[in-house]
Amino acid sequence: MLTRRVLLGAVAALGLPAHAAFAETYPSRTIRVIVPTPAGGPVDTMARVIANALPPLLGQPVVVENRAGAGNTLGSKAAAIADPDGYTLIYTAASGLVMSPMLRSNAGYTAADFAPVAIVSEQPMVMVANPSAPFKTVAELVAYAKANPGKLNYSTGGAGTLPHLTAELFKKLTGTEITHVPYKGGGPALADVVAGQVPITFDTIGTSLPFIRDGKLRALAMIAPKRFDELPDVPAMPELGYPTVTTGAWTALLAPKATPSAIVARLNAAVNDALKEPSMLETFKRLGAEPRGGGPEALATVIKADTEKWGPIVTALGLKED
Repeated sequence: MLTRRVLLGAVAALGLPAHAAFAETYPSRTIRVIVPTPAGGPVDTMARVIANALPPLLGQPVVVENRAGAGNTLGSKAAAIADPDGYTLIYTAASGLVMSPMLRSNAGYTAADFAPVAIVSEQPMVMVANPSAPFKTVAELVAYAKANPGKLNYSTGGAGTLPHLTAELFKKLTGTEITHVPYKGGGPALADVVAGQVPITFDTIGTSLPFIRDGKLRALAMIAPKRFDELPDVPAMPELGYPTVTTGAWTALLAPKATPSAIVARLNAAVNDALKEPSMLETFKRLGAEPRGGGPEALATVIKADTEKWGPIVTALGLKED
């Protein structure tokens, strides 16, 4: 059976531009967007926001498929090896695209296996605690952790995720022993902090904000260069003496590497148009996210910057798995 990948190869062999064969009629059927995290987490939330906005602009349904597991690598690898015809995309973040391949030698892919389409959103991260935790500030947390080495736990959506690396960097800088409890996604990791099963987590502001507002979580610090407008009383990490603990959690849409440039351009234009819609801007504001947009090259620049930033940190912290 001929696949799109085989057909694209045949088109190239004939010397015909791939976009002439496919892009003029693209899309002609449902587009699948793989999300390598569980439903309910920050990446999944943003994926569904953009997936709901694209059908009117592309003229075809866009469905989200969660394929979580193994530190985001299961879904990411599936997307990397999919036919590069524009009908299987991936919506992901730095955790799955950049960090997981750094930490896992058997990930089966790297960021170079994808064609950037567009960076969609960016959210600041926040350190939050259950209100019953025996500390109310970062200074009190550090003091408690030092007085009780190894007895304090923190949750994240999995090993190798951006929150995990951020937390490990924080531990290194503060000289504390805090035990990592990895979950299969940010949603479950946050839920157990709200429930009091784990005292602290590092999360994107969008998923934590409703619980902070309801008093079910206490925000200790913004993991960002500055304070967050919606939480003006919560200090930013640089104010507390940790200028390098500033991490923006971006999300983005990508395609398999060999996807024709004309199809990538079509998708990029649709994403940028969606980000201009007033309803989309209101949704982003409610989620504590900033719309980004721009061309594929803007996303490529962000990926390169994160690779250069976190690669040495992973090595220095000894986090790479064999």
